[in-house]
Formats: sequence, structure tokens, C-alpha cells
Amino acid sequence: MTTTARTSARCLRAFHPRPDAAARLVCFPHAGGTARAFAELSAALPADIAVDAVQYPGRHERRSDPHPGQITALADEVARALTDRADDRPLFLAGLSMGALVAFETARRLAATGAVTRLIVSAALPPSHDWQERDLDACTDAEIVAELRRLGGVPEELLGDEEVLRHVIDLLRTDHRALRRYGCPADATLSVPVTVLLGDADPKADVVRTRSWADHTTGTAHTEVLPGGHFALADPATGAARRLAELIRAGLT
Repeated sequence: MTTTARTSARCLRAFHPRPDAAARLVCFPHAGGTARAFAELSAALPADIAVDAVQYPGRHERRSDPHPGQITALADEVARALTDRADDRPLFLAGLSMGALVAFETARRLAATGAVTRLIVSAALPPSHDWQERDLDACTDAEIVAELRRLGGVPEELLGDEEVLRHVIDLLRTDHRALRRYGCPADATLSVPVTVLLGDADPKADVVRTRSWADHTTGTAHTEVLPGGHFALADPATGAARRLAELIRAGLT
């Protein structure tokens, strides 16, 4: 197996293998996040939906893999891994925050194959918008920790673990460099439906701006509000798993 093939295989992680499932869902983590962010979501989804979570370079089993520094390069890798699988079951992509951009770019790369049935995004402004992200390289560790607490993405016990916190901060800085470099033409579009699942207490995204995801598809687009914050998509308490199952099953009919 070539190095490229091994890397592609490692970028997709299944927590609950379901080889007989009728549909595939691929979940893309937020900046600083790992595939494990979707372990509970995977467990909550029914057996007819196979779930893969994307593992970006630099974390867990890919800790030694260099980060490419570009959203588009991350999408290239995932698109290649999905193509290599040669799986013809309907494919749904779901991205959380930065992961929404990686999912969008992955869908663009798979457009010619018609593989993607629906794009689902959460906690994310449209790709052509200026996200106005802070330069984390110019922020102190304390400022980054304060933002993590505001968003609620890291359990407090992990914030108290110096080694874990150091790794999370390093990942965030690396991912944010890629995020701040990203640029998307206003006319970049998909042909598949786009659904935005937005937490009603999300401090970084809102209904008015997320509706502009409609500018990036020639298919239908709509926003739905869930109870929860920035990480509502991966929070088992928000009902996201139930809604994802409904969207996926609707796409199979």
C-alpha cells in the first residue's frame, strides 16, 4: 500500500461499523477537534446509517502526520479516501464549524461522480463569507482557553490537564491558520440540497447569515434550529441524531 493510500485510509474512522447500512454519513470535526467528537452521535444513529468521522492530521492515530495547512488539501484527502472505497451507497456529508468548509470542498470534488446526496452543515457561516476569525498565533494561551470556555467545546476536566490543553491549543492554532487562509468564490456552488442545523444558543453563527448557504447550491437550502450551542450537531441532547436520520432517510426515497 502506498503512503498516499495509507493516509487516505487513516483519515476516516468508524466507531460503529455497519456494513449492511443503506446510507453513509461522513462527519467533519471543528477546528481543533478530532474524530472522537462524533462518537456519541454515531452511537445514537440507527443501524441503517453507516457513520465515518474524519480524522484530520496531527491528532490521535495521525499525530505524526503533517497538517497540509489548507482547507482544500484536507478536502482533497477525504475525497480521495471516499473515492478509493468505491462504495455506491448514498453519501451524506455533515460538517461542524470549520468542518463545514472541509465538507463543502469535499462535496465540490465529488460533484462529477454524483456521489453526494446532501450536505449538512452546522455552526458555520457560508464559505464565501468572511468568518472574521481571530489570529490565534497573536492570542495568548489564556485568551484561547477563555474562548474555549465560551464555546463550551472542551470539558473542564480536560482544560485542567496541562498536557491535553497544550495539544488542543496547538491544534487550534494550526487549524485556524488553514481557516484564515481559506477563500471561496461567491459563485462556487453545489447541485445537492444543503441543510443548516444551527444551535439556538450558538455565539458564532445566526439564522440570518447561515441562510446565505443557499447561495452555494443550485438545489434546495434551508436552516433548522436545534436547542444547544456551537457544538449542537455533536451533542446527544439536542436531537441532532434524530434529525440527521430523518434527513438521510428522506434522501433515500
